[in-house]
Amino acid sequence: MSDQYPQYPQQPHDPQGPGQPAGYGQQPRQEQAYRTPPATMSPQDERTWGAISHAGAVVAMIGSAGFLGFIASIAVYVIHKDRGPFVRAHAANSINIQISMFIWLVVATVVYVVLGVLTLGIGFVVLLPVFLVPLVVAGVLHVIGAVKAYNGEWWNPPLTPSFVK
Repeated sequence: MSDQYPQYPQQPHDPQGPGQPAGYGQQPRQEQAYRTPPATMSPQDERTWGAISHAGAVVAMIGSAGFLGFIASIAVYVIHKDRGPFVRAHAANSINIQISMFIWLVVATVVYVVLGVLTLGIGFVVLLPVFLVPLVVAGVLHVIGAVKAYNGEWWNPPLTPSFVK
């Protein structure tokens, strides 16, 4: 027996052979895909999604003890940022509040640990509310932002640098 497979002569392929429908066996013609820009939103939809970016962050903060508030903000920003300037501005403000809150929590943690060690443990009990201040401030800013967005008002939150524009 031979170690090679037998060679068969190649026959031309007739895509429209007997009994085959037209175009059978052919690859569909690929049209060049053009991406259409996303449709713009109505002003009411922009106001609603702007409010959802803030309110969703508050709900996520409450449900996760402050750790997952950014998810709603980022989701609205990524999905709807190109559909209107109003929803983009409010979603970006919501993300900026979350970033600022995270920075405040890091600073509060350092202060909490340093003062707790320096006071031989008394500071750990006394400074526990230090963690609540950034969460409360962020919650209040998000509630104000949700109300402003729902009312159709442009708003830049105080104490919040613009990390995302």
